[in-house]
Amino acid sequence: MTGAERHTDIDGMADGLERLWTPHRMTYISGEDRPAEGYEKPTGCPFCRGPQLPPDESLVVARGEHVFVVLNLYPYNPGHLLVCPYRHVADYTDLDVPETTELASYTQTAMRVIRKVSNAHGFNLGMNQGGVAGAGIAAHLHQHVVPRWGGDANFMPVIGRTKVLPQLLGDTRDLLARAWPS
Repeated sequence: MTGAERHTDIDGMADGLERLWTPHRMTYISGEDRPAEGYEKPTGCPFCRGPQLPPDESLVVARGEHVFVVLNLYPYNPGHLLVCPYRHVADYTDLDVPETTELASYTQTAMRVIRKVSNAHGFNLGMNQGGVAGAGIAAHLHQHVVPRWGGDANFMPVIGRTKVLPQLLGDTRDLLARAWPS
């Protein structure tokens, strides 16, 4: 079931809440899409497989020599990008100088592009190093670039634990890819 609906309690009284069903998130929450071989090996890693897929399947926005930029499949906000090295490396300290330099440069470009296409007011930038630090895929380093707008943390994520995204991922990818400098 999708869409918003109202519910009643056991006495038949409306509870005053609307539900916005987001069943697509259950795949992420339950780990259903986790490969059998796990993320530790490049064959099971979506960050290793992604750049090899066609653009409409991979959600890759831009490609460099050492890193690429991809939309987060489970975004916190519209335009949530990940800057990833091509090399399957888990820890920031394991990056070499060219990878570190290009990761930083592509993070800056991602911010400029997002500001250009969606007028973001600010950003959250970060890397979760290791599962205990919140990394969903700890085996492959990735820099989060999350655009923020005044008032974007409204009642839906705070109370409803649901994020409403106003644009399909493919449409967002196309918009950002067209704006990325060549």
